[in-house]
Amino acid sequence: MAEELSQHERALRALPLPYSLALRLRDAGVAADVICQYINVEQAALDGLYRMAEAKLVAAQHAPNDR
Repeated sequence: MAEELSQHERALRALPLPYSLALRLRDAGVAADVICQYINVEQAALDGLYRMAEAKLVAAQHAPNDR
């Protein structure tokens, strides 16, 4: 099954859960206040969390597949 996963999906699965969940929920169109409740952050911190999650996602996509 791992061979069937896209590089993007593999990278999302490599992220810590709050980052992965925040990106997945945002991409699904879930409201920001709901995302904040799920990942337990204040709405004022959400943009920063997205930036960190996106940076970690890019790093995970460029990491060797040795895992």
